[in-house]
Amino acid sequence: MTRRRGGGGGGGWAGGFGGPEPDLTRRPGTGRKTLRLIAGFFAPYRVRLTFIGVLILITVSVGVVNPILLKLIIDNLLPGGPRDLGLLYFQTGLMIVLPIATSAVGVWQSYLSNVVGQRVMNDLRLALYTHLQRMPLRFFTETRTGEIQSRIANDVGGVQSVVTDTAASVLSNFATVATTIIAMLILDWRLTVLSLGLMPVFAYITFRVGKVRREVSTLTQRSMAEMSAITEESLSVSGILLSKTFGQQEASIERFRAESQRLGDLQVRGQMIGRWFFALIGTFFSIMPAFVYLLAGSLIIGGDTNVSIGTIVAFTTLQSRLFFPLGQLLNVQVEIQGALALFDRIFEYLEMEHEITDAPDAVDLSPGAMRGGVRFDHVSFRYPVAATQLEVAPEAAAAEAEGRAVPTAIQPFALTNITFNAEPGQLVALVGQSGSGKTTSTYLIPRLYDVDAGSVSIDGIDVRGIKLESLGRVVGFVTQETYLFHDSILANLRYAKPDATMEEIEVASRAAAMHERITELPDGYDTVVGERGYKLSGGEKQRVAIARVLLKDPRVLILDEATSALDTVSERLIQAALQRLMEGRTTIAIAHRLSTILRADQILVMSRGRILERGSHDELLRNEGLYAKLYHEQFVTEASG
Repeated sequence: MTRRRGGGGGGGWAGGFGGPEPDLTRRPGTGRKTLRLIAGFFAPYRVRLTFIGVLILITVSVGVVNPILLKLIIDNLLPGGPRDLGLLYFQTGLMIVLPIATSAVGVWQSYLSNVVGQRVMNDLRLALYTHLQRMPLRFFTETRTGEIQSRIANDVGGVQSVVTDTAASVLSNFATVATTIIAMLILDWRLTVLSLGLMPVFAYITFRVGKVRREVSTLTQRSMAEMSAITEESLSVSGILLSKTFGQQEASIERFRAESQRLGDLQVRGQMIGRWFFALIGTFFSIMPAFVYLLAGSLIIGGDTNVSIGTIVAFTTLQSRLFFPLGQLLNVQVEIQGALALFDRIFEYLEMEHEITDAPDAVDLSPGAMRGGVRFDHVSFRYPVAATQLEVAPEAAAAEAEGRAVPTAIQPFALTNITFNAEPGQLVALVGQSGSGKTTSTYLIPRLYDVDAGSVSIDGIDVRGIKLESLGRVVGFVTQETYLFHDSILANLRYAKPDATMEEIEVASRAAAMHERITELPDGYDTVVGERGYKLSGGEKQRVAIARVLLKDPRVLILDEATSALDTVSERLIQAALQRLMEGRTTIAIAHRLSTILRADQILVMSRGRILERGSHDELLRNEGLYAKLYHEQFVTEASG
């Protein structure tokens, strides 16, 4: 499949084709590339990180002083030593003061590390959420909501310990190991070589264990994403209604149980990876002092004057100080490999391109400065399809030319050569059977999708030359399925205009024939509507949605079968509200009810992505074409019923 670029920057408006299809299965680069991307989030805090690094170096450097002091004290007290009481006071005083000072500095360093880590986490969450907010509608139609939620909650949450603790821990442990090895070498290089001889072998095995942990972490996060998706789909209001009405509760439970079991098995596997190996390392660290005593004792017995009792005590003290951070470094490498798998999934989303973006010269227009005239000029549009579907596109085109039905999955274009005008104050109705392209046409006005050919303009300005935020203010939608947040009616209304006064809200609610009903509710405008507004009836939700659009006051109004599923009483109330809403605005309605069509200034009859007929209701009836057929088959039957 050839990936085409366009739509996002405003180039190629006359005949350019849409933007590239994001490959949702693509894995971003790992290794150095992932580390560079992670480092980019830490870059704004480089000054603080440098200061934290200095504090860490101070604490670990001071930490090696006590073993050296211990050697000096023992050698001072042994026969043949200076046995200086003042020197003893000074050395033991340092052994008391230094740990107190380093502990205080360590607490300060830990606080600063956590502050920086949490800010990086906030930046990461915000970057991911902001990026997803600007993804095209197609991304959300192709990706399960639970999968998206899992990336933000599980994946970002999974890297928190690495971001907030591990970075400072790695630096601290590395500095501890480095300074300790230097001190050990100063004391005796032979004992040092004996202590560290097997470290390269352990490091290699740790690397191999880390790779396996990374693979298992990837599978675990995918399973967690599947769990989130199952939960979101089956425990939503709509999901519960579906499972109860179809008697599928047991099937849902079994599906959840199977995935939960798979997740549990993966987590056990992830926890047990390398456990025997790290147990071996712990055992090695425990018995290594015995070999040091053996070698040092042999050297002393053999007459080596460079090794003293104080040297042995100091060396074993340093050795015990070395083994814990060294073991931590080996173990954290495995943890980091697991975290990198999560970072890969996060950056997989962050690296997806925004297909629909503002052009460099896009203008910012306010609704008050626009009339709202809409023009479609020879518009063609095709939903992105898989390569296997494109292979049969010629067959689809031939079928279309011969007048045969073309399956939607392989239809070359969802819209073909669409041209019409909708002037301010006019109502343009789109009529046609399901799949004819009505909703698709309305999606092109606010740039939920970009055209493949031709242009859509408002007041003569191509919508690709208007900032997306401006389009959001200019265009208002009222759809058949109203979405309300699980919040109060007041909060849902103020979503359209956060600074709206109560007077403005009441005016909009009265215009939508909803104010009286709201005041009858126990908490009035503070009544919580429940998940997706399920505490309200269908007609009440629709009237709240209309009040919300009235409060927004858009210049272009799109009605997507806004009354098709309502009872007669609710429809009558909403039709009256819609009549007020349409006054002075450009209205494009996907028509289903007869009453909407009769009032239309222009009716566009669509079939398979084309406009076959256009005109008023009476004109189209006289033509006795597709509209007359639809009218007699559907609308007359509905009116008589």
